[in-house]
Order: sequence, then C-alpha cells, then structure tokens
Amino acid sequence: MPYKVSTRVFFGKETVNLLDWNDMILNERETRHAQVMSAVKQMMTAARTAPKGKGIDILEIIAVEGKEIETLSAKTKELGEKNGMHFFLRDAENILSAEAVVLIGTRRSVQNLNCAHCGFPTCADKPQAVPCAINSVDVGIAVGSACATAADFRLDTRVMFSAGYSAQALNWPEGCHTVFAIPVSASSKNPFFDRMAK
Repeated sequence: MPYKVSTRVFFGKETVNLLDWNDMILNERETRHAQVMSAVKQMMTAARTAPKGKGIDILEIIAVEGKEIETLSAKTKELGEKNGMHFFLRDAENILSAEAVVLIGTRRSVQNLNCAHCGFPTCADKPQAVPCAINSVDVGIAVGSACATAADFRLDTRVMFSAGYSAQALNWPEGCHTVFAIPVSASSKNPFFDRMAK
C-alpha cells in the first residue's frame, strides 16, 4: 500500500499536499534555491553565535539574492574599473553565479583593551578613522563560522574582500565597516574557485 501522510511540505512559496509519497517526484533543480536559502539562514545564525571580543556583539549580518546580487555585481565592477583592481572585475562576474551572498560587517566600537593590535599604543592614541582590531577579528571569526556551516550543508562558498568592500560602498549592512562577502552556490562545480586569474 502507498505510504499515506497528511503533512504539508513547503518548497519556497508553494505548498504541496502529500497524500501519496509514492506518487511524488521531487526534482533537485526545482527545490535548490529554497534549500540554499534555508542553509544561508543557518550560516547567518552561526555568524551571530560566533565568539566575540569581550562578548560585545556589534556585528550586522544580511543576505542578498536576485536583483540585489546584480546590484552588488555592478558596484564591484564599477569599483574595479575605478581603482584598477582587475580581480574586482573577475569577482563581479563570479557572484552572478551565486544563489545568495551573505554579508558580514561590524559597526565601530573601541574595546578599551589598550592591546595595541591596531598599531597604536592605546585606544586613546588610535585615530577615529582606524578600526579597532578586535572589531575586525570578530568579523573574521564570524566569517569562518558561517563558512563552516555552509560546508556542513555541502554548499560552495568563497570569502571575498572585493564584494564585501563593494557592499560597504552600498552601505550594506547599514552603518558597517570591514565587510566581507560570502557568495553561496549549489552547483556541480564551485564557480568561485575555478577561475582564470587576471
């Protein structure tokens, strides 16, 4: 006898009534984006729960998809042409292959540790324009945690300074500096590593 269930399963915005599991064909291509976006939410949670200097959370974490990726790509290309950084042009094309791009940045907040990691002897000596090194370390730890989570879901990623810098120029996430981007893909080959250097 067929296996009867009364559960409603959600794939993206569509709802499917499963009356007979044996009669259903689930195509991976049709559910891929919803699966990736579910994992992207887990990546964002992992970044949020990552350890932070003095336990102070000043990170901002967002994800963009669809038209926003195109906007980010255009800004990355624009900055690459303006600054003569050719890898920006390469990365601008690469992120168009992403299902989503996770952006992790930090607001500025001096931690008053006088650790001199920023290059100045005390926090009082540090110019306001120079970021607190602990803030930047927090972003790095969060990026690592997010990428580890993506690996758990067997998703392809790459950490990009270029797209993060471009996102910062777009004020994504709002009010942040030291932004890094993580494009995410679920394809047969990682589109962010098999690249021709320019």
